[in-house]
Amino acid sequence: MTSPTATLLISCPDRRGLVAKFANFIYSNGGNIIHADQHTDFAAGLFLTRIEWQLDGFNLPREFIAPAFNAIAQPLGAKWEIRFSDTVPRIAVWVSRQDHCLFDLIWRQRAKEFIAEIPLIISNHSNLKVVAEQFNIDFQHIAINKDNKSEQETQQLELLRQYKIDLVVLAKYMQIVSADFISQFPQIINIHHSFLPAFIGANPYHRAFERGVKIIGATAHYATADLDAGPIIEQDVVRVSHRDEVDDLVRKGKDLERIVLARAVRSHLQNRVLVYGNRTVVFE
Repeated sequence: MTSPTATLLISCPDRRGLVAKFANFIYSNGGNIIHADQHTDFAAGLFLTRIEWQLDGFNLPREFIAPAFNAIAQPLGAKWEIRFSDTVPRIAVWVSRQDHCLFDLIWRQRAKEFIAEIPLIISNHSNLKVVAEQFNIDFQHIAINKDNKSEQETQQLELLRQYKIDLVVLAKYMQIVSADFISQFPQIINIHHSFLPAFIGANPYHRAFERGVKIIGATAHYATADLDAGPIIEQDVVRVSHRDEVDDLVRKGKDLERIVLARAVRSHLQNRVLVYGNRTVVFE
């Protein structure tokens, strides 16, 4: 799709006529809808929808779309956001020592599997600086411990502002991001294995092997103040055989983490994720 598009993500109390009302806003302003999807959460009483339309021929200039739509959304008690397809997001990837998710994200970005820029890598270790140099990405080593965490997070926030970052991806960043940080910068995606809460802490694959697990998984979610409990974007699993050793579990887990994180980042960048409460709707 070379023609720029606009996308509305909307959630509001369910009632009759919502599809017609939102579609008519676009139609009456000369827009051509190219994708529309919806979901009703009957338990929550919510209607959720994603509508994408071409901007070519649309009568409203971009800066007038939001206030015009708000006049419709406000009486409905709707929460909404609008995104434009030709706005290129800027990603900061945070890492520790493991490099598998970092390499995968860079490769997919360079291969244009998703449209974004990666101008910055932040790490609490210096090990992966060589990767940043290899791909000409700025690298910031910010060591963190319990005594300097607040000071260092202030520095991280300043870097995000300086580089005009839209999304932080915790690509195996083995530090807890504080609730205060998340309140100031909530657009954070995290990836971890799906042994939680069964095998938390160090060496989860060794303990899973000792327990004889038959399936392992990976989960990508938005970060919240509650550790590893934010709205889930993507998950997947892989079978484990009695023939698999610990190294096999680790290899399968890393493969899965790459894929699940890439899917989550792509869905976010394509404006397909609608968060409500601690849940998500991910529109295909």
